[in-house]
Amino acid sequence: LGSVVYAQRLSEYADLLLAGNYRQSDSFESGGGVEIKSSDFETWSGLAKVTLNDGHEGRLRLSYQHWDSDADDQDFGQVGGPVSGGTVSGFGTVDRHVVDRTAVIAYENPFSDNDWLDLKIQASFSETAVEQTDASGIPGYGLTCATYDLFCDTDYGYQTWQFKAENTIDYTGSNFENYFTYGYQFAHQTRTAEVSSISGTTVGLGNHPEGTDTKHALYLQDEIIFEDRLTFIPGVRYEWRTLSPDGTNPVTGDVDDFALSPKIAAHYRLNDTLAIFGSFAHTERFPTLDEVYSTSGSTSTFLPSYGLKKERSDNIEGGFALSFYDLAEPGDSLQLKTTAFHNRIRDLIEFNPDASAGGPPGGPPVFRPYPGYINIENAEIYGVELEMAYDSEYVFFNAGYSHVVGRNSDTNAYLTSVAPHEFSFTLGGRLPDDGLEFGWKGRFVSAPQDPALRSSQDDWADSSTRYAEAFNVHDVFLTWKPDTGPYQGWEARFGVDNVFDTDYKEFLHNDAARGRTFKVTLAKSLGW
Repeated sequence: LGSVVYAQRLSEYADLLLAGNYRQSDSFESGGGVEIKSSDFETWSGLAKVTLNDGHEGRLRLSYQHWDSDADDQDFGQVGGPVSGGTVSGFGTVDRHVVDRTAVIAYENPFSDNDWLDLKIQASFSETAVEQTDASGIPGYGLTCATYDLFCDTDYGYQTWQFKAENTIDYTGSNFENYFTYGYQFAHQTRTAEVSSISGTTVGLGNHPEGTDTKHALYLQDEIIFEDRLTFIPGVRYEWRTLSPDGTNPVTGDVDDFALSPKIAAHYRLNDTLAIFGSFAHTERFPTLDEVYSTSGSTSTFLPSYGLKKERSDNIEGGFALSFYDLAEPGDSLQLKTTAFHNRIRDLIEFNPDASAGGPPGGPPVFRPYPGYINIENAEIYGVELEMAYDSEYVFFNAGYSHVVGRNSDTNAYLTSVAPHEFSFTLGGRLPDDGLEFGWKGRFVSAPQDPALRSSQDDWADSSTRYAEAFNVHDVFLTWKPDTGPYQGWEARFGVDNVFDTDYKEFLHNDAARGRTFKVTLAKSLGW
């Protein structure tokens, strides 16, 4: 990786920022010594940003980002499918060129002399273009462009327009502060897939339905602070949405819906040491273009999911936080936080197992007369998260533990999308006079809760599974950044990830994780 960042104050009214990055990587190996195919890449990216001010408080920001990746002979199926020798088989390879562009214009002005105005406005346009060419299907099934449109040269596109405007009214009394925020959001996404079929006609892809997704939202939030101890935050969001399929899809009919999501939260600081907090929120999630209009998967074709309902969730959260200062030495601090939560979900959206039961991976899809996605009537996700952090001049550490359980409340079966329990820990030290910081990081991840989601570690390189086993992984790091002397402005970093070369795989990832990895970074700052 090579990167350059240039910042320049053009005048008292204008600033300029330019940044460029170039990355190149060979395919990496897992801890078991297996080369992970298609993990090699070459990309470049750039950012240009201009900030203009009116000489008072108003700020106008304009930015443009560009990201480009071009790689040949990549796995056609990036996720799912059988794994053999570290690569996803069943679909062959494809040359894939990805370009992502984002342009943003934003204006903000706090209007400090007017309590009724604190204005923020932002508009953006983003476009992602994916060009896939020279696809090769699995030998023996005759999957080519002539027999299956999925393997024809295809240009996938995603264009999104967004707009957001909000204002905050500030009112302060003798023993309280009040910040009332209201706003409007708009988003419009268009998704396309231009397939260069053998016949020369434009066809739709059932696994990548084209169409538009248009959302509007109004929201209100009031933050009230009493005597610097009690913070009370009620709020509500109203959203309406329209899905429309493109004419090339084998589906028709718009889908309209609305969502109402109220919330209420409170935080009370009893003293400088103890604070308690809690919240309740009702959230609603619309089904996506894929979930409504998809009609094919890797091994089957199926019906669109017109009757799909939006997800509704009642979320309760509560906990406490402890803060201690000047414990072992002046200026040090210890923070502890415990959070428990319970989410009751109705009409949870998941892929329909009846629709996914098709032919063998890599073979011609088999038709199933079922909708691709269904609602699970009742589900719940609950758990607890613990956080701790200590910081001092010479020593620091932090730790976190996450214990999350997800179940289908009707069948008591585990939800396959909820990650296993995890404990993480970082212990480090500093030598301030020498500009040194060093330490060790550890992650301890349990096996998936449902035994059916576990896989044998010996079979990771060759089995058809996206699941994982328990693992422990350790990293070490060293940073040198002197504040004074002849090397001021330099920064050097050295680290070793996965020190013990552990063979492991993150939950739901198709590929095994990187083996032992050495990292070296050298940076220099110049100013004038």
